[in-house]
Amino acid sequence: MVQAFQQNDSDPRRRTGVGRLALRIQRARGAVGATIARRRKAFWALVVAAALVFCAGVWPFTKAHLQALAILKLVSGQPVPWVVARVVAEPVLTEEVGFAAEGGMIRARMYTPTSHPNAPPLLLLHGVHHLGIDEPRMMAFAAAMASCGLRVLTPELPGIKDYHVDKSSVRVIGDSAKWFAEKTGGPVGVMGLSFSGGLALVAAADPVYRPEFKFVFAVGSQDAMDHVTNYYLTGREERPDGTTELLAAHEYGALVLEYEHLEDFVPAGDVEAIRRVLRQHLYEDKAAEVAASAGLNARQKAEALALMDTSSPATLAKLAAAETMHVEEMEGLSPHGILKTMTTPVYLLHGQADNIIPSAETLWMASELPSATLQEALVSPVLSHLDMDGAKPGAWDEWRLVHFFALVMHAAERK
Repeated sequence: MVQAFQQNDSDPRRRTGVGRLALRIQRARGAVGATIARRRKAFWALVVAAALVFCAGVWPFTKAHLQALAILKLVSGQPVPWVVARVVAEPVLTEEVGFAAEGGMIRARMYTPTSHPNAPPLLLLHGVHHLGIDEPRMMAFAAAMASCGLRVLTPELPGIKDYHVDKSSVRVIGDSAKWFAEKTGGPVGVMGLSFSGGLALVAAADPVYRPEFKFVFAVGSQDAMDHVTNYYLTGREERPDGTTELLAAHEYGALVLEYEHLEDFVPAGDVEAIRRVLRQHLYEDKAAEVAASAGLNARQKAEALALMDTSSPATLAKLAAAETMHVEEMEGLSPHGILKTMTTPVYLLHGQADNIIPSAETLWMASELPSATLQEALVSPVLSHLDMDGAKPGAWDEWRLVHFFALVMHAAERK
């Protein structure tokens, strides 16, 4: 009887109303559970998909920050964290190259990441230094940028190398950008150090060269040459907000101006003999300077010593007179006046402690550039002129510098 009762009870048609209701509830619960399970799977699928999309979008920025951190560590001579090095750093192939330009053959050096021979291009321009592209800090920086994913070309600027800030370097910069753009199949990022950064902006504003520039990154550069020259005379410069930057000028800037226009400072017959002395003084080769001085007569020695005393009233007066004579020339070497029409994206970086080209120059450029053109501007206490030897920075200052370089790296890699 018990067995017959159980069999009959298993047939829904034989159940009581309560039994049928319980079975329906059980089936409904099963259906709801299956729906919830399906929805849960769909939800997690969406979460995973969103995470993948997010990572795909965020990774380029994350990678750029890791690249920036590695570059700054390499340039400052600090070890790169192992994890960072594994992700973004790689060996670099260095080769000498040369190409024809309007003014003759241009000597250059190419730095290429070995695993990415078609890496995004960056034209890197050296500052005023007699070693040009062979200057150790310049070479270290180019190698660091290449190690972190860029194909870096460093053309030699003969004028800048010989302590002449003139139009010839603007032409070499433009011709180098054109050659590199043709070689890589598109406009190139251009990074200029010191006076080369200002000259790169002048070149980028020229319709002949403008299409070859993807962006300009100017580091410690000039806005107006007459502002900089006046700073060498006074140790002060007005900022766009009306405040004044007060910082004793380094003798180097005034010496470069003297060397470039030495005929304005000494008699014509003394120019070459004194230039040899000033050249070695700028090269910081004391032995060679002493040897060159030995060939001077008494008057010439007095003239050379006076020029090297860049704080003396007599020398300052001569510098002021030379500035007046070369106003038109200096205007042609200044981004000031053309920045308001710039369409090439611009990044500006300056050391707060820069006493060769004062940081007020970058503030002036930032105030003159259209908001759509100026991508980022930073005056950093981490830097002096081109060295990372400013006042001891805080963590926030270091982060801002890393972030700035990350924006530049992202811009260089963006198609």
